[in-house]
Amino acid sequence: MPDYPAKVTVDYPASLSRGKLLLRTFFGWAYVGIPHGICLGLMGIAAGFVMFIAWWIVLFTGKYPKGMFDFVLGYYRWGMRVGAYMGFMTDVYPPFSGKE
Repeated sequence: MPDYPAKVTVDYPASLSRGKLLLRTFFGWAYVGIPHGICLGLMGIAAGFVMFIAWWIVLFTGKYPKGMFDFVLGYYRWGMRVGAYMGFMTDVYPPFSGKE
């Protein structure tokens, strides 16, 4: 089976802040979940429409438009960063961006 081009890596942290851990455990839903959840929810709806349109474009042309690909990729990157932060895999607060 060939390797797929998608690869997710999270560096193992040497240490994590105990204060941030407690803050995320009890209040993460508020200071991370609400703002990122609203933005990712809206972006997820848009990404769904973009993927639907891209499906038709790929069906007829055989090519995925670069702009649409980058938009969906940014959505997934952002979601993965939020998931890694809320999963206590990193202390770096996720930016409101899908950029690399």
